[in-house]
Amino acid sequence: MAVKDRDRFSTATRIRIIGEQTAARVYRSQTRRQARRSRLTGRAALLAMVFCSLVVALAYPIRQYVAQRAEIADLQREQRETRQRVEDLRDLKARWQDDAYAEQQIRLRLHYVMPGETGFVVVDPEAAEQTRAEAGAADRPWYRNVWDGVDKADAAARRQ
Repeated sequence: MAVKDRDRFSTATRIRIIGEQTAARVYRSQTRRQARRSRLTGRAALLAMVFCSLVVALAYPIRQYVAQRAEIADLQREQRETRQRVEDLRDLKARWQDDAYAEQQIRLRLHYVMPGETGFVVVDPEAAEQTRAEAGAADRPWYRNVWDGVDKADAAARRQ
């Protein structure tokens, strides 16, 4: 026993015990770090990088696809509207082929009357007031009167 007690208190024994304890601590800390590190392995990082690369590579083509689909939808809508406009114009052309419709429009728009008829023009009182209000146009510069005439003609064209 004396040899054991002497080994127990010797410097070499103490250093060996401290070294073993330190090695055990280092081993425990390394296993903890490895447990934490093992959550994100190299394979998982590579997979994440490949996934991000795919997203970046496909973003532009997908955006182009969506934009082209929207453009196709707009063109189809425009085509339907144009076909409807063509149908309306064909109907109008067919109406103008009818002599009764042409006569009605000539009487309405040009104020023509048949021989033997008496033509009457009914004046709207509000329109007469507007005409009197425009009588002050002589006081304005000539270019303003011309411009107002252009605006009125444009407004009349839009109503028809």
